[in-house]
Amino acid sequence: MYRIVELPFTEWSPAIEAAESRRLAGELELGKVLFLPKLGFGLQASETPFLDPRWLSGTHKSVSYEPVRAAATGGVRGAQGSPGELARLAAMIARFQTGALSLIHALFPGYVAHLRKAPTSFRPGNVESHKLSWRKDDTLLHVDSFPSRPNRGERILRVFTNVHPGTVDRVWKVGDLFEQTAAEFLPRVRRVVPGTATVLKTLGITKSRRSRYDHAMLRIHDAMKQDSGYQARASHLTFGFPPSSTWICFSDQTAHAALSGQFMMEQTLHLPIPALYFPERSPLKVLERLAGRALA
Repeated sequence: MYRIVELPFTEWSPAIEAAESRRLAGELELGKVLFLPKLGFGLQASETPFLDPRWLSGTHKSVSYEPVRAAATGGVRGAQGSPGELARLAAMIARFQTGALSLIHALFPGYVAHLRKAPTSFRPGNVESHKLSWRKDDTLLHVDSFPSRPNRGERILRVFTNVHPGTVDRVWKVGDLFEQTAAEFLPRVRRVVPGTATVLKTLGITKSRRSRYDHAMLRIHDAMKQDSGYQARASHLTFGFPPSSTWICFSDQTAHAALSGQFMMEQTLHLPIPALYFPERSPLKVLERLAGRALA
C-alpha cells in the first residue's frame, strides 16, 4: 500500500500547512497516488440522467469539456444531445473542473502560477468496453505518453473522481515506482534515428518536435504494454477507488491500468518541471540520470 497515500480531506479547498503541502508533493512527485476516500463530486438531480453511455457520440470513450474549441456544442466534444442537454452536461463538467482546480490550488500552492489546463472529461462508459489495439488498451499497465503530442518533459497531473451512483469501484492496477520501472525498460529503448523528429513534425504526424525524452517515454509505454510477464507481476497493486472518492497522480510517472469501472470525472493539468517541489524526481530527470545524457 506504500503506493497509495490516503488523505482525510472532505472539502475541495482544504486548509493545509506549508510543511504538509511539501510532504504530499514529495509523495506525489515520486509517482504515488494521493487517495481522498471522503471527497466526492455530488451530482445535482438534473444531472443524474447523464449517468448513461448514450450521451457519447460515435466511438468516443469520454465527453470532453473544451469551451473555446467546442463553443457550437455548449463547450463539450464527443457528446450527443439537444443544445439544452449539451449545455447542462457542459455545466456539470465545468463544476467538476472548478472543484479539481480548487483542490490542486489548496494542496500545492507552488503549482498554481504554472498550471496549464487541458480538457476536462466525463467518462460514462464501462472501462471494459473500450479495448482497442494493445497500444491503446488502458487496462494494461503503462505510463502516459502520446505519439502525436510530444511534451519534452512537461508533467501530466490528473485528478479523478468516481461518480458511480451505486457501489461500483473504479479498479486500478498500480505498478512499481517510476525509477524502478525506468531502470527495467530504458535499456530496451533504441536510440532514435537522426532526423526522425524533423520528419514527423514536417509530415504533421506530431504536433511539435519530438525530443529524445518523448522517444524514450513512448518506447517505455509500448514495452510495458507488450511485456506479458511484467503485466502479470504479483508485486503490482490492485486497488478499488469507491464511489464518491477522488485520487490524484502524475500519470506520466505512475504506472497504472484501469481494469474496471464506470462513470468517472477527470481533470488533466500540465506543469513544467521547474514548478515542481522536487524537480529531480520528474521522469525526465530520472531518465537522464539512468541514461547518463541529456534527453530534452
